[in-house]
Amino acid sequence: MTKRFLAAAALALLSSTVSASATDIGATFATACPFGDCAAGISLSYLGEFVIPTGHIENGVEFGGISGLDFDVATGHYIAISDDRSERGPARFYELNVDVDASGLKRVSVVKQVTLKDKNGELFVARTVDPESIRLGKDGIYWGSEGDGKALLAPFIRVASPDGSFVREFKLPEGFAPTADKSTGIRDNLAFEDLAVAPSGDVFVGVEAALYQDGPNPSLTSGSLSRIVRYDGATGAPKAEYVYPVSPIPKADGGNDNGMSEMLALDDHRLLAVERSYAQGFGNSIEIMMMDLTDATDVSAIASLAKNDQRVVPVRKSQVLDLRAIGLVPDNIEAMSLGKAKDGTDLLILGSDNNFSTSQKTQFYAFKVVSRPQQ
Repeated sequence: MTKRFLAAAALALLSSTVSASATDIGATFATACPFGDCAAGISLSYLGEFVIPTGHIENGVEFGGISGLDFDVATGHYIAISDDRSERGPARFYELNVDVDASGLKRVSVVKQVTLKDKNGELFVARTVDPESIRLGKDGIYWGSEGDGKALLAPFIRVASPDGSFVREFKLPEGFAPTADKSTGIRDNLAFEDLAVAPSGDVFVGVEAALYQDGPNPSLTSGSLSRIVRYDGATGAPKAEYVYPVSPIPKADGGNDNGMSEMLALDDHRLLAVERSYAQGFGNSIEIMMMDLTDATDVSAIASLAKNDQRVVPVRKSQVLDLRAIGLVPDNIEAMSLGKAKDGTDLLILGSDNNFSTSQKTQFYAFKVVSRPQQ
């Protein structure tokens, strides 16, 4: 991070109260005052894990690649998007039943599978789409494709009807489309991973790590400046952009990386974010951060953060939970949703992308939301 970015970007230390081992149902983890704001306090209680092994078949297609998750109040179920690039089966999302209550997480099962369509109403051709995120919006299902930096395929956010048909597309801001010389635009496999819908209807979209013009990827010694685009959900027009400072890579074993793999809106200015890192020989480290957009600089008019001399205030962020630190062994967590159990329990559900690999698994974690930020 450059000196032009204020100290507000620094992480607050995790302040949690642990009642038991994380493997015990009911173990509670509280962060009382993220970034010194006690109105933003959050408390979570562990409800368990459920795993769907790689190779599981649904409707003749391999289940996996879960990269986005959202709760549907109307059905009590969740929608979950697969990042299969129309190679194992058509680009698709699932409706899932998550059987969980205050006593724990019991099962996750597939209710149905829905195929996503392109603008012409056709199935996506293989490798022309990379679905990574999904949310329910006011006029349909909002979903994002990461694009393909190598193939110069731009990322996008689209709205689909419940049957997967194309409705409309959001406007891609300047500077995000990939370029052949890698001077600007998304990095391959580090683009639109994150999607959140605020109560106001505004839509937040984040890139996993810095655009080429904004600086380097995370390293073991420095972080990366990721942009978050704020859209008017009704029109699909960009309203603002903010800087999210991705943390340095926390583990140094063989090949390693770190990036923001999901966002979730708590209200119109506070969001949760998943920072997911991987180190060869160690596995995944998953940290859940809370961010606050209040007073963050709108950087939409700044073409390059790396070459900028203006004063920029990034979003504030503070760690809420480190899954490994509480005793869990997370897989590749890329999906996160608030929800509600049939018994009325408020929930936070996490899901993993198994990359369709036999060495990984589709993993779900459930937490009871004991308390959350106050307005």
